[in-house]
Amino acid sequence: MAEQGVLPRWRIGAVSYLNSKPLLVDLPSLLPAAELRLDYPSRLADDLAAGRLDAALIPSIEFFRGTGYELVSDACVAARGPVFSVKLYSRVEPGAIRSLALDAGSRTSAALARILLAERYGVRPRLEPLEFGQSLEATAADAILVIGDRAMFPPSEPFVSTWDLGQEWFEWTGLPFVFAVWVARKGTDTSALAAAFSEARNRGERTLEAIAHREARLLGLPLATTIEYLTRNLHFRLGSAERSGLRWFRELAVRNGLAPVEPRRRPDEAHRLQPSEVAWGRSM
Repeated sequence: MAEQGVLPRWRIGAVSYLNSKPLLVDLPSLLPAAELRLDYPSRLADDLAAGRLDAALIPSIEFFRGTGYELVSDACVAARGPVFSVKLYSRVEPGAIRSLALDAGSRTSAALARILLAERYGVRPRLEPLEFGQSLEATAADAILVIGDRAMFPPSEPFVSTWDLGQEWFEWTGLPFVFAVWVARKGTDTSALAAAFSEARNRGERTLEAIAHREARLLGLPLATTIEYLTRNLHFRLGSAERSGLRWFRELAVRNGLAPVEPRRRPDEAHRLQPSEVAWGRSM
């Protein structure tokens, strides 16, 4: 980390949830000239956009929305099936959802929930926030999106249906879903960032069980849950399949008005791609 009184070379933001711990192993020592801040995904996205951060692990939807952003690492937070920490709880059947409370920490999962409801059920509910620290019982919304560590604990209220959004996406598209990526602002010196982010991820992958043991104690979760979560629910490499999943997510976000059309494409072209047409291995 940057020494006290010395301006950091980079201001870096990372997610404070368990899902990001494997990406941060030894990062302060790998980037001693950096200042590392931990926060909720939505706040990191806002800080990066406002120039308060130079690089951050941000929600993938914000990578699409940002201007001049650069993807700087193949380290990411992704799932090929159930993710366990992104849940949509509903008090009614999915097709009857008219109001949706969105976790204030979420951007990508909020967009994904809206896309799944619109594309699969033709539902576009009224939105309201589920503020930080607000209980599920505090909102009367038909459905509630909860992300991060608190989504890993069972709710006290019985719900008509519960979606794991990672599973819903994978069953619908056959593609992995990428929740967060390392992104830098235009003009940032990224010469050392990519190597450091990848090396931190590599070290995290080698110590997943140790991370699971430590975080189980801190969070009050069963050890079997944290091990399963880090070793089976999540993976941390942005490969060709993950890029295809990102590309399709972007197409759907554009189609549903949740992300801007890429400058090089005409608006009508953003509606043509179907999941079966996504070519695995094509770069973004």
